[in-house]
This record gives sequence, C-alpha cells and structure tokens, in this order.
Amino acid sequence: MATLTAAPPERSLSKSLKSKIYRWIIVLLPGLLLYFLPLPHLNPGQRHLLAVFVATIIALVAHPVPMGVSTLVGLAVLALTKTLTPNQIFAGYSNATVWLIFTAFLFSRAVVSTRFGMRVAYIFIRRFGHNSLTLGYSIAASDAVLAPFIPSDTARGGGIICPIVLSIARALGSEAGGTRGQLGAFLMLVGFHTTYTASAMFLTGMASNPLIADFARRIGHVDLTWLRWAIGASVPGLLGLLIVPWFIYRLHPPGIRDTEAARVLAGDELEKMGKTSRDERWLMAVLLLVMAGWVTSPWHGMPNGIVAMAGVCTLLVAEVISWDDLLSEGKAWDALIWFGALIGMADALQQAGIIDVLSKGAFHYIQGWSWLVTLIVLVLLYLYIHYSFASMTAHVTALYPAFLGAALTSGVNPLLAALPLAYFSNLNAGITHYGTGSAPVYFGAGYVTQGTWWKVGFLVSLVNLLLWLGVGLLWWKLLGWW
Repeated sequence: MATLTAAPPERSLSKSLKSKIYRWIIVLLPGLLLYFLPLPHLNPGQRHLLAVFVATIIALVAHPVPMGVSTLVGLAVLALTKTLTPNQIFAGYSNATVWLIFTAFLFSRAVVSTRFGMRVAYIFIRRFGHNSLTLGYSIAASDAVLAPFIPSDTARGGGIICPIVLSIARALGSEAGGTRGQLGAFLMLVGFHTTYTASAMFLTGMASNPLIADFARRIGHVDLTWLRWAIGASVPGLLGLLIVPWFIYRLHPPGIRDTEAARVLAGDELEKMGKTSRDERWLMAVLLLVMAGWVTSPWHGMPNGIVAMAGVCTLLVAEVISWDDLLSEGKAWDALIWFGALIGMADALQQAGIIDVLSKGAFHYIQGWSWLVTLIVLVLLYLYIHYSFASMTAHVTALYPAFLGAALTSGVNPLLAALPLAYFSNLNAGITHYGTGSAPVYFGAGYVTQGTWWKVGFLVSLVNLLLWLGVGLLWWKLLGWW
C-alpha cells in the first residue's frame, strides 16, 4: 500500500512565501492607488494620510506581519514622506487612554498568575451550578466579574473560562465526539456568547473600547467615562447575561440537566487551591480601590489611566507582580505600540478633516431620514459587516469614526450615536467563529459544528439587537441621555 510522504521543506517554504507576497499586494495596492490618484474633496496631504491609514488597516486584517509591526511601519511611512510632523507621529503615545489599556493588561496578568480568576469562576460554579442552565449562568457571572479587569476576551474567555468549561464538560462525560450534545456544546456556546456581552459592559472589558471612547470624544465631543459606559450598558447587558444563556438553552438544549457533579468538581478544585493567598488579598483590595477610582472619576477628575497606573504601582510595590512580570507581559507592550499608533493616526485624520469628508460622501443616501431609522440602519450595517472582519480592533479603527460621523451628520444625538456603535463593536464578535480572539479557542474545542455556530450566532445577534437597541434606547431615555 502506498504511503503518504510529507511535502519537501522547499515546497512548504514556497507556499508560505507566496502567501506572504499575496498579503502584501492586498495591503500595498489600495494604499498606492490612494496615495497617487487624485480624489475629490481631498488635497494631496489628506490623500497621503488616508492612503497610509487604509493600508495599515488592511494590514491588520490581511496580517502579513504582526499588528505592532504594521502600525510602526505606517508611522515610519508617514514620517519619511513628511505627511505628519514628528510631534504628530508620536502624539498617540501621550494619550492617557493608551496607558489605561496597557495597565489593564497588567491587571489581567495578576488575575491569572495569582489564580484569582479561576477561584472566582469555581466559586460561582460551586454556588449556583445545580443544573445545566444555572451552570451556564455561573459561567456568565464569572466572566462578567472578571471583565472590568481583563481587557481581552481572548485572555478572559479563552484563557480562563474556556479551560474550566472544558474540564466540567469532560468530567460529566461530554466529549467533543458523539457526546458533545450532552453538555459541552451548550456550555461552549454560553461561555462564548457571554464573553463578548461582558466585554461590551465595561470600558476596560475589551482592548478597543478605550479607542472607541477616544473616537467619541474627538469626533462627537462625547465623554464616555468608565462610569457612563457601565451605566449605559447595565440594563441591556444584565438582561443579555440572563436571556442569552436561556435562549441558547432553548435552541440547543443539553442532554444532561443535573450538574451536581460540576459543583463537586468546583469544590474539589477550590479545596486544592486552599485559602486565599496573600497575593490574592492584595489584588482584591487594589482592584476594589481602582474600581472605586474609576466610578468616582467624574467627581475627583483624575483620568482613568492614572487611577489604573496607581493600582499597578501598588501591585508592583506589594510584589504581587514583579518588574520582570511587567517587562515580560508581551500583550501589554504589543497593545501599547499598536494602540498608540492607531490613536495617533486617527487623531490626525480627524484634525485634517478627512473623517468629515468621508462620512458625508459615503452616507449621503441616508441624509433626510429620521434620526431613529438612520441609527438603526447604521447599527445593522455596522454589526453584520463584521462577517468580513477577523479582528474587532481592525473593525473599530476602520469603521467606527465613519459610522459615528454619519450618524452625527444625520442629526442623531451625539451620545445616542456613540453608545450603540460602541456596544456593538463588542457584540458583533458573536456572529462567526473567527470574529474575535476567543472565538477560535471555543470553536476549536470541537463541541460545536460551524453550521450550528453560525446559526446560533445570527439568532443571538437578533436578540442582542432587541436588547441593546430596543431596551437600551428606553433605558437611555430614562437616564435623560436623549
């Protein structure tokens, strides 16, 4: 019988090289066309800035090189072509929002390294996991509690919650094969969909949320503070955490209903962990103080980034995390680099008047519509266009400023324009198995087929639209925001 042989290394290398070349062509071709071809209503300087920005965004999607490399190359091109001044090039890194997200990643490292995140999840499971539905609610609650301090759904959902869900499913005899419908598929779907709901509820719940807040401030002159973001999301978000697990339970009912064994497993794991450690106690105290600082920022006037930095400094001095931990936290430094670069570019686009020109040009067909119809149409487009994106950051950077500008041009209340687009910058992640970092982790566990994943994702998106645009609008009306 013939045997299969691996492809020669040269052939594999050739395929890899061809793929990279194709990716670079996809990135460079639109950028070069924009750079050299005249465009109506844009002068050469505006056109050059737009060309580099568009090429950078496409690079974030096509991924010929890591995200940080793409943004640094973009800054270098802007500097070498003298499109921006040196001060403009590095202006993004002086933004307090950039340092807020940097420090949030360091909180995330502390939550994971002290095992505080796992303890929280197991406590909820032991307390409330009596049946499959309440077990799903325990998973949702665990994610929501961790979301303010772990600004990455990949780290939170994929790194903490998903492994726990996987352990519970296997302990109850639900494997990725023929028994996945017993419990594992339901838990995987609940874990994933509540992860991005939790991300939408907090300014620090997802890496790009502070970027959204910065866009809202610069374009719409709306201050999305940590407290305002959380208050606006509280009612639709909590309803989502209640309704979405039940909705998935009805759509994809698990075969196992009695999950007392999961509570036993959680109790055993907590017993192995022992009493809360000295580092966990320090971490809990600091997190509570930082949360209090964020909530009260409208009164004391201290930026959220400064409050977070003070919390990280406390953790360093108390040796909950070490200086080496800070230096080795690659995700934090990566976020600092690409986040600062994107904020600098976006700020330059706004100052140059490019966002205003593009918004009026791209959305002139909706001018004259009522503000409510305009808002609904824009949110629908913004949500479902995420089928074309594999990154929430790329989606936000490419589309949020233009969609916000279009809403403002159509007469939508600035706060009402900023909030739904901000929340759906997180909620759009649920429609595919590649739309955010945690999606491949949950999907890769093998418990849910792609067809089921997409079907459930679309149906849950309809529920989210009813909650966040329907109930959300009423809630914001009660708050006097419009």
